Amino acid sequence: MKIKDLKRTTHTLSIATVLLTVVMLFSCENNEEANGPRLGIRDSLPWLKSMGVSTLISDSGIIRYKLISEDWYMYDKKDPTYWSFEKGLFMEKFDANYHVEAFINCDTAYYFDQRHLWELRGRVFIKNTKGETFRTTLLYWDQNTREFYSPAYMEIQGETQSLKGTNFRSNEGMTQYRIHQSSGDFPFEEDEPQQPEPVYTTPAP
Repeated sequence: MKIKDLKRTTHTLSIATVLLTVVMLFSCENNEEANGPRLGIRDSLPWLKSMGVSTLISDSGIIRYKLISEDWYMYDKKDPTYWSFEKGLFMEKFDANYHVEAFINCDTAYYFDQRHLWELRGRVFIKNTKGETFRTTLLYWDQNTREFYSPAYMEIQGETQSLKGTNFRSNEGMTQYRIHQSSGDFPFEEDEPQQPEPVYTTPAP
């Protein structure tokens, strides 16, 4: 190869190197623009994700509940912040001797941690300490007021009576409650007609 041809080849390689460098720089900038914002978005993502959850929950320093769920997501960037249990929730309540005295089961649950409010959805099923069962599709549990309430249709089944209605409200133990637009079956004795003491019904407004 002649010296003139060598110089021409070197010059051509230099131009190709510059062009390659410019292309790589533009490619990097485009990738940063395309990928950068997506990496920074956290508004719709949970900060904690747990699978196969089984945990104990205390109240005033005493273990009162056991929580079981297939998934547990915590969203700290949502307004309001909340936890979600998309694949269902099962919760047991213990007495002073750590015996199971009641339980809650539902298809989906949300816990709004700043408001201390549970929202239970889907096939909601509860059994209280008296053996009564409650079925509905929507139930709220306000831990500040220690109340359960629901605007949805509710079915209550006891050993000797059944009750159906809407606009349900109860104490936290689900032992003293009232329900509107109610109907049901109650035990009746000719000498001493009675209705179950814990059930309080009111006519529709």
